Amino acid sequence: MTLIRKHESSLPSIWNDLFERSLFSHPLNGHSEFTVPPVNISENDTSFLVELAAPGLKKEDFNINLDRDQMTISVEQSTKTEEETENKDEHVKYSKREFSYRSFRRSFTLPDTANLEGISAMYEDGVLKVNIAKKDEAKLNTQRKISVQ
Repeated sequence: MTLIRKHESSLPSIWNDLFERSLFSHPLNGHSEFTVPPVNISENDTSFLVELAAPGLKKEDFNINLDRDQMTISVEQSTKTEEETENKDEHVKYSKREFSYRSFRRSFTLPDTANLEGISAMYEDGVLKVNIAKKDEAKLNTQRKISVQ
């Protein structure tokens, strides 16, 4: 992997714009309008675990909905406009503003072995953990040795 050293300059550069903005950036604010938090999905003998990295939120911000085998995790937040920020403190104007949280929605298709009645969620240290229990028949040890005759 090649590392690229970024040279900070007091003058704005077209190169900075090309490297810092994503394809989904809004041209006026330079922030990504399409933000999807990363997830880890794991399983053990008794359950599945979906971990979603979403620091800076509160547990009340999350909505987790289940529609048949589709689980959707979402956060609906609006960022404060520049006018709202200026009204709060007349003496503060931002030259760059990167502290903002966006709305997002992630959907997951649960496997047939998931117990849809056994889903729990916990938000701690910036990570939402959704534990999905497996059905009892999925917990049975299905490994066995077949003898050759």
